[in-house]
Amino acid sequence: MSDVLLTGATSGLGRWLAPRLGQAGLTVLVHGRDEAKVERGVAEVEAAGGRAEGFVADLARRADVDRLAAEVRDRPLTHLVNNAGVGFGERGGARELSADGEELRWAVNLLAPVRLTRALLPTLRANAPARIVNVGSLGQEPIDFDDLQLEAHYDGVRAYRRSKLALAAWTFALADELAGTGVTANCLHPATFMDTEMVRQYGQRPFSTVDEGGAATLRLILEETGSGEFFDGHRAAAPHPDARDLAVQARLRAVVPGF
Repeated sequence: MSDVLLTGATSGLGRWLAPRLGQAGLTVLVHGRDEAKVERGVAEVEAAGGRAEGFVADLARRADVDRLAAEVRDRPLTHLVNNAGVGFGERGGARELSADGEELRWAVNLLAPVRLTRALLPTLRANAPARIVNVGSLGQEPIDFDDLQLEAHYDGVRAYRRSKLALAAWTFALADELAGTGVTANCLHPATFMDTEMVRQYGQRPFSTVDEGGAATLRLILEETGSGEFFDGHRAAAPHPDARDLAVQARLRAVVPGF
């Protein structure tokens, strides 16, 4: 019996994935911030014939990330899907901070998955073969290391895209680190502007369905692949060049704990 920890499992892409991962035979560890939605997610997995347990944590709080890791690290975890994220926000929205004072998109889209994955790597190694899937985006933008927290030039789209470039860069660095361990790490852009609350909040007309992005993500979670790859839907794709730039990765390693 194997477990999959799916962050952000109570809405959008995560809610689509959870029952299907259960149907594939994995015990789904349903993560979300809202207890009622987590309970609903567990019920949806079970209604589809799968097994699930719920975990409530706010990934904008380092203490919650650590608690979540502690709650699942002794389980037969073979799959970690870092899906939770914060989108563009409302057009023209003000800069937001995490509970620990970090720019919110940087905290949730990058710092939280790095911290959570680092805490769970011993478990994943012990249960290898294992897979780490990071839900990223083709919307990537070079990082201004002199304004890492976007205190000078904040924009929600810019904040999101920089966090997603950093997430891809970390995925590739992690894959290199894990070579030969039986643990793979890959990143994907599920689909462009899926019909989710995150996209609607920004006022963007959806370009694709959650079914489209979900199918691509589910394939990457369940099917055997290489490691250190980036996908646009079902297809291997090229990320922004900075994501594979070793100098950029080195600068990120210097400022992101656990990178």
